[in-house]
Amino acid sequence: MEFLFDSANLEDIKKYSGIFPITGVTSNPSIIKKEGKIEFFRHFCDIRKVIGMERSLHIQVTGRDGDTMIREGRTILDKVDKNVFIKIPTTEEGLKAMRVLKTEGAGITATAIYSKIQGYLAMEAGADFIAPYFNRMENLDIDAADTIACFADQIAAGGYKTKILAASFKNIAQVNAAFAAGAQTATLQPELLHEAFGMAAIGKAVDDFGKDWESIFGDVDITKL
Repeated sequence: MEFLFDSANLEDIKKYSGIFPITGVTSNPSIIKKEGKIEFFRHFCDIRKVIGMERSLHIQVTGRDGDTMIREGRTILDKVDKNVFIKIPTTEEGLKAMRVLKTEGAGITATAIYSKIQGYLAMEAGADFIAPYFNRMENLDIDAADTIACFADQIAAGGYKTKILAASFKNIAQVNAAFAAGAQTATLQPELLHEAFGMAAIGKAVDDFGKDWESIFGDVDITKL
């Protein structure tokens, strides 16, 4: 089970990567839009400096045709680093780009997955990660959990090295459901994790512990005993 941040905000990545045990960062043009007109390659090099080489970094191409996607993927690898996973929408042209870049040794994240056949073909194309869009699937009355479970079954049965990188969440319940269905990884906005720890019951438990401690030792922490 792995968690990634779906964010391009440097401050959030710096802040929350010191709190949550993430294994990488994902992005797409919609996420980048929130940051404004950034210096694209410099920005992602800065993200890499924050997360280090031991964590994965996923950057999406913007081309619509396979040849453009291939060129963009090569450029990203050249101007950021060779360990970047190239995110490619799972279209016909995207599958073409995945196959070519994979033969060149690139890491591939197949994204914008809504259907089982998309995931199956991305696995066959050699994708390292497949990213089913959980909330968007549910909005289309597609059983996201069942789709992920089918992916997990095929990965196990066929011995694929592909990991299911569940994405597109509106709440933590969906994240939990994705893991329960068989996703190995999930990418979500840091704010979702932050909000999950804002539960009143958690705060009350901590307050109760504090009061019980103070009733015995007063306003003194353990290091002062």
